[in-house]
Amino acid sequence: MSAESVRAFLAANAPDLPIIEVAESTATVEHAARALGVEPARIAKTLAIRAGGEPFLLVARGDARLDNAKSKRHFGARPRMLGPEETFELTGHQVGGVCPFGLATPLAVYCDLSLQAFEIVYPAAGSLNSSVEISPRRLAELVGARWVDLCRLPDRAAVRLTPPRFHPSAEPL
Repeated sequence: MSAESVRAFLAANAPDLPIIEVAESTATVEHAARALGVEPARIAKTLAIRAGGEPFLLVARGDARLDNAKSKRHFGARPRMLGPEETFELTGHQVGGVCPFGLATPLAVYCDLSLQAFEIVYPAAGSLNSSVEISPRRLAELVGARWVDLCRLPDRAAVRLTPPRFHPSAEPL
């Protein structure tokens, strides 16, 4: 169901965006980066979070970490990651394929400013082996996300930026 809801969402809202399916797993940032042939930072991971009583999705670059202090200041409550069952119930996506497209339940979506370091990022597309190639700005516009500063980045000296390249087995649908 999850991959189908993403296909339906993209067909209705962004028919020019093909879903990229690969043979390898894209369920973690590291797996997705290896399967797509890009650096981990370019993977747009989607986190299912609750702060106070409200669940929401946060899309951030793959090497960013949620900053509890920033989140508490922004939402007035400490953020808590949702468990796999609640994540699936709210999004319709299994952990490892969670994305802001084709959601089972309307949820607030936030995009972390960390995504803006890249022209192109790769969020999941509803399954454990699919992604979409998209600009951060278009991603935010497509899902009605608000931009926030909720993450901290790794030490800049440790980050090496490389241009994206597709793994030979990655084929657009």
